[in-house]
Amino acid sequence: MLHAGELRLKVVSGGVVPVGFAAAVLVSACGPAEEPASGEPPPEHAMDASATAGDALPAGVQAISVLGDTLRTAPIGDDARAAMETDLAAARADYDAEPTADAIIWLGRRSAYLGSYREAIDIYTEGIERFPDDARMYRHRGHRYISTRQFDRAIRDFERAASLVEGQPDEVEPDGQPNERGIPTSTLQSNIFYHLGLARYVTGDFEGALEAYHRCMDVSRNPDMLVATSHWLYMTLRRLERDDEAARVLEPITADLDVIENDSYHQLLLMYKGEVEPGTLWGADDALGNATVGYGIGNWHLYNGRRDEAVAAFERVLETGQWASFGYIAAESDLARLR
Repeated sequence: MLHAGELRLKVVSGGVVPVGFAAAVLVSACGPAEEPASGEPPPEHAMDASATAGDALPAGVQAISVLGDTLRTAPIGDDARAAMETDLAAARADYDAEPTADAIIWLGRRSAYLGSYREAIDIYTEGIERFPDDARMYRHRGHRYISTRQFDRAIRDFERAASLVEGQPDEVEPDGQPNERGIPTSTLQSNIFYHLGLARYVTGDFEGALEAYHRCMDVSRNPDMLVATSHWLYMTLRRLERDDEAARVLEPITADLDVIENDSYHQLLLMYKGEVEPGTLWGADDALGNATVGYGIGNWHLYNGRRDEAVAAFERVLETGQWASFGYIAAESDLARLR
């Protein structure tokens, strides 16, 4: 998720407001859709049909951050953009030929890779209308609700996805942007519970996040998912002051794990074990990696009682501009609470 944001412009629905008020507006805007006058809730697959149409944003803005900042898609290099647009055109052609569930999912994913998160949400919403019992639609739309700071909607989508896969065999989720070995490292169920945990975590629901991460650990069956899930599970337990349980999470983590793409999480876990120094984790020119490790370092300071160091680390994460990364989202959410 290599997308930067334009920061410090406090614009909400065309107006300028103080940061604290903007955060309050965001919480209200991300709340559940109102029930009809009859008191009967709409079908779950229809609850977010107006999610994007009803959220007025300035032109070109993908989201308003928890701190009230406008977030715009960063420029993409010409070569990378050309390749992504070619993939998007192919996905669009497949969709136009026959809007199957797979075609809709790939059209949404290819749109999101180019930073068009709200367009992707619209695509997945159409997919849910066509295929209301396909858990993948809710999983992918929920991810982009997180990207656009619509956390309550994300939680609702992931909970719906979780109910749909209950008792079903898991399945490998293909990568849209393959790693260097071309080996997918996640599954449908691990992604559902991983993202559900994150959505709950950034809203401060650590007990809910803990439940999701425990379920995610049950389906984390390779080193990459082990370190990713362990990282968030460990941090959640520390925020809940359940330090003994957190320490047990670190026991399977060793320096020789064969991690393909989640190296930042691996290194953070080794840092929590005291085997890596925090200062060695910041990269000279790795903005995305710095957003990830920066949040872990800041959170480590926070739950160890070093508030000023935590705030400094979180603010450094925001300087990376990687506003679609989970570390950035968590950092801005914690800053909103700390301020």
